Amino acid sequence: MLENILTLLMLVLLQAVLGFDNLLYISIESKRAPLDKQKMVRTTGIGLAIILRIILLFVLVNLIKYFQNPIFHIDLFGWVDGTFNIHSLIVIFGGAFILYTAIKEIWHLVYLEEHDDDVKDNTSTTRIIMMIVFMNLIFSFDSILSAMALSDVFWVMATAIIISGVLMIWLSDKVSVFLAKNRLYEVLGLFILFLVGVMLLSEGGHLAHLSLFGSEITPMSKATFYFVIFVLVVVDIVQGKYQKKLLLAKEKRQKNG
Repeated sequence: MLENILTLLMLVLLQAVLGFDNLLYISIESKRAPLDKQKMVRTTGIGLAIILRIILLFVLVNLIKYFQNPIFHIDLFGWVDGTFNIHSLIVIFGGAFILYTAIKEIWHLVYLEEHDDDVKDNTSTTRIIMMIVFMNLIFSFDSILSAMALSDVFWVMATAIIISGVLMIWLSDKVSVFLAKNRLYEVLGLFILFLVGVMLLSEGGHLAHLSLFGSEITPMSKATFYFVIFVLVVVDIVQGKYQKKLLLAKEKRQKNG
């Protein structure tokens, strides 16, 4: 029993570490809903995702070999070569969709007006919830497979999923409030989301043993991912302080002039 409890604590910690990118996506995606419905969207989306994660866990425990079995092979004149299975296809699709979402939102921030309230009101909250649930399931593959490597006790893994889901609901509200109060960090969040898409694409390509022009795709490690995030955060903080210093200097010159 003690061993199961220690494993449960380890799994909760693992879910928390692996869930950062998922948490960021949920916070950004929920902003597309009307302001008074954003909390409900996050809570409902994560709640449904918890239930489906447990179902997915049960499916993977019993049918893991079918997710790993090759489905088809591609060989285009040696330029593109890979053997795809269900797992790799899901991860590649998820990465491509997150990359598209990040680019679209960055485009809106740079070239278009911010989404106004009328646009948000016309956005289907059901559609947003479904996207949160779907992407949550894609993000959950790694965490579930990692959990299966640490334990073969179903209730331990299911409990870890529930606890991490509750923590995610609480943290998603905190992250959303922070981004609302610190709009400059929204750009940083979108570029981190872009990086998440690249990471998933590289992982999916690795799972499919994909090679482009003779070079095999290698997955981006979590260590590299977090290091790049650290660099982005430091650059953003330094740039923000430098901009404030320039503004203060400009105001001082205007007063003296």
